[in-house]
Amino acid sequence: MPTFLMKTTETTMQNDSKELEQQESKSPKLSPEAELIDNAFWVEPTRFMWKSIRKDTGKDFLFAVNKEEVLKMTRWYLKCEQEGTLHLYSRVVNSGVVGGKL
Repeated sequence: MPTFLMKTTETTMQNDSKELEQQESKSPKLSPEAELIDNAFWVEPTRFMWKSIRKDTGKDFLFAVNKEEVLKMTRWYLKCEQEGTLHLYSRVVNSGVVGGKL
């Protein structure tokens, strides 16, 4: 087999293994009580609250006191994000700039 084909194959195999590692790192550690909702996020109880976990990032997303509220908020947020209307419900309260000396 020519050298350039061997290097290309090695590079492809390395890239494939890196992609697999990245996908595995995104998968969250879920409790047995976790429930997949709409094939988009998980919902699971914590010690004092309920939380949603995004499927695409695998990170904690929203928290609420009960399951119904976290379902409602997460669905609303993801719908707005998908439609591109989230900016209509968001505003900047403070510029974060400190005037004068500290």
